[in-house]
Amino acid sequence: MKVHVLHENPDWFAPVGAALDAEGVPHEQWLLGESVLDLAAEPPAGVFWSRMSASSHTRGHPHAKDQTRGVLSWLESRGRRVVNGRRVLELEMSKVDQLVALRAAGFDVPRTVAVAGTGELAAAARKLPAPFISKHNQGGKGLGVALFGSHDEFDAYLAAPSYEPPVDGITLLQEYLRAAEPRITRAEIVGGEFIYAITADTALGGFQLCPADACAVGDGPAPNLFSLREGFDHPVTSRYVDFARQHGIGIAGFEFIETADGRLVTYDINTTTNYNAGIEAVAPRPAQQAVAAYLGRLLAEEAGRAA
Repeated sequence: MKVHVLHENPDWFAPVGAALDAEGVPHEQWLLGESVLDLAAEPPAGVFWSRMSASSHTRGHPHAKDQTRGVLSWLESRGRRVVNGRRVLELEMSKVDQLVALRAAGFDVPRTVAVAGTGELAAAARKLPAPFISKHNQGGKGLGVALFGSHDEFDAYLAAPSYEPPVDGITLLQEYLRAAEPRITRAEIVGGEFIYAITADTALGGFQLCPADACAVGDGPAPNLFSLREGFDHPVTSRYVDFARQHGIGIAGFEFIETADGRLVTYDINTTTNYNAGIEAVAPRPAQQAVAAYLGRLLAEEAGRAA
């Protein structure tokens, strides 16, 4: 019996595998995107952790997300223990789903207009005052995120040859949030616990705020872009823990901005959160270790049930 890690990007797996090895948790990668699933077969024993990313199509895996939907449905129908299961996958794949769920739970979220297709984009943008932000609904890696100082600037962007439509056809137009300080914060939640918070310097990194070492290549972000937010103690973390529990989210990072006018605005849930090695080295409790311990506990429970 082992932990099966469902994903499509081996470049991100080394620290995950090392943490599982250090905790003595047997594991195996299950790469999705080009494989066969026999729906009549019985899934293997163990715990299944979905790390399918909304940006998988950018790495040459256009079918990975839809295959993961089928695999998770199959696993859950057979009673397997799944971390970040089928419903959580939909939150990962749709920022609309995230914002709707967060708003329903009482969180402050950015004012957002979701537009399907391109025909109504220019008119819909005029529902928001400039400056405003455009982003892809099915995002990750800052896909399609851009700040526009005027509606005419947005019109020119839509008409430019470089314009790249979102993979699911849905564009989000959002209010621009003026931060009190040039940073965003991500609160890491693992197995029903707040582990730590990190900050990302938006003055340096803009909207490209992937903390994983695998992202920091070529023209990637500067190495000092991310830092541990030491001593962060805010009631919002317990609310994130409650939200995660209610929505069946085992592992995630919740991202928010503290605005110049005193709001704390949650704008993203990353259920395939990656951890920065520099931050892990100085954190009082490394998140990767917490993930491995959490999955190990679940695996032990499954082994006990099977005994």
